[in-house]
Amino acid sequence: MPNPLILIPARMQATRLPGKPLADILGEPMIVRVWRRAMESGVGEVVVATDEARIVEAIEQAGGRAVMTSPAHQTGSDRIKEAADIVDPERRHDIIVNVQGDFPTLAPTAIAAAVEPLADPAVDIATLAGEITDEEEKTAPSVVKLIGSEISPGRMRALYFTRATAPYGEGPLYHHVGLYAYRRPALDRFVSLPQSPLELREKLEQLRALEDGMRIDAMIIDHVPRGVDTPPDLDRARAFLTPSAGA
Repeated sequence: MPNPLILIPARMQATRLPGKPLADILGEPMIVRVWRRAMESGVGEVVVATDEARIVEAIEQAGGRAVMTSPAHQTGSDRIKEAADIVDPERRHDIIVNVQGDFPTLAPTAIAAAVEPLADPAVDIATLAGEITDEEEKTAPSVVKLIGSEISPGRMRALYFTRATAPYGEGPLYHHVGLYAYRRPALDRFVSLPQSPLELREKLEQLRALEDGMRIDAMIIDHVPRGVDTPPDLDRARAFLTPSAGA
């Protein structure tokens, strides 16, 4: 049976919203909100990976576990690789789930769905996407689009990721959700690779995996949680999570 470990990378140095992991959302730091959602998924053990002692303190006060990692990491993937080795040096966990620390509205069921494609031994990495319904998002470079082939209802094999509006023609467009479930060897391989040309061009690190020939499958979910990157994003998350909003 698979034995997933959920890791949540969190760092304080956000340029557009400094200190955002500790931003208050209805009385709790955002990182604690994300940790609670990950716990509710029931997927496996949950650990926050950070370079900030205040984040460790917030998680521990909530009853969770956090580990300190190097402040020198360039990406969340590098941080979770170090955290996985700290938390599980015996490599008991064969799947590592990277849940972004700025997704306070992510549904616990979505985290569980992200692991499903890894039941197929041909899949190296699994992720999530949702159909775009907002016309502005179809052309927004900030919205990453997944281009893929449907291999079963609600599941696609990723062929490419882009900030452009694609694919061309009639049919749905899919908004990629930046949550990843890695086979442990796939994570090791991924972080050992140099940045790839398309990764640098699109500024999308998942393209490094595709360019190296790794297979990424995506489950299609019925909601697209938006990351919190700016003060207006934070206001929207607070509004969504207010009890009267039905969240």
